Amino acid sequence: MPPPDVTFCECFARDGLQHEVDVIPAEAKAAMLDRIADCGFRRIEITSFAHPKYVPQFADADAVLDAVRPRAGVLFKATCPNPQAVARARAAQERGRGPEELSFLVSASEGHTRRNLRRSREEQWANVEEMARLAGDAFTLVGTISVAFDCPFDGPTPADTVLADARRFASLGVTRIAIGDTIGSATPPRVKALVWRLRDALPEATFIAHFHDSRGTGIANCVAALEAGLTHFDTALGGTGGHPAGIAYGEGFTGNVCTEDLATLFEAMGVATGLDMARLREAGLAAEAMLGRTLHSKSIRIKDAAHV
Repeated sequence: MPPPDVTFCECFARDGLQHEVDVIPAEAKAAMLDRIADCGFRRIEITSFAHPKYVPQFADADAVLDAVRPRAGVLFKATCPNPQAVARARAAQERGRGPEELSFLVSASEGHTRRNLRRSREEQWANVEEMARLAGDAFTLVGTISVAFDCPFDGPTPADTVLADARRFASLGVTRIAIGDTIGSATPPRVKALVWRLRDALPEATFIAHFHDSRGTGIANCVAALEAGLTHFDTALGGTGGHPAGIAYGEGFTGNVCTEDLATLFEAMGVATGLDMARLREAGLAAEAMLGRTLHSKSIRIKDAAHV
């Protein structure tokens, strides 16, 4: 098959599950991850090495990594909040079950950094620098810039700050950089303006649209990112995910852009995703069964969605 026009990273197993109150068993997560890989995803967020005290959902990170078989052509990504997490990733790699990608996080505002990461921005950057040093060249590194458009505590985020953070990631050898619309407040014109500026300044970087759908504009913002030249998108089955439950942003729903709906739109536009749409629809239904509720996908309600 010809290569796809765009690359989706399916984030259900990490970003999608992090706020769930009920802990999903490791074997159920592994089965879902196998189902997701069968859809044709080339990048999949598999788990987080967050401390169980803060995010109990991922106390089973090592068990999940051990249960999911490696896939040729598939990069599994794990989120690392601190140097100890990178050490765990390296240990998993040594036993043949490590992730291929590691994700590091910074917030583009002081207020969000202190509320979400419990430290200052400079302290977090020191943390990231140490993590990058420990990771070396053993992994593909991904840097995520949260609140890249607006912060719920500090207000609008200056584009200069986002660009400075992107340059700082690149200086560490982190050239896959996710632009996080953490509270889903971006608009298509703002997305295009920021993407154009970032791509012009750092042509060697691969920028990733990591948008949330708080205001129902996530898909429109993804189309704007596509038109501005992005080809990488973070999404989650059923539009699940968002901030950890213990952090109140006052913004209501904060789920990710829904994988099934964005893939359906792109395919209808003639943008090849490389995904098996019938299997993707089945995965969306399986995600609903796992969580025991109707999720936010519209396309899986359409009887012929698999044939669009």
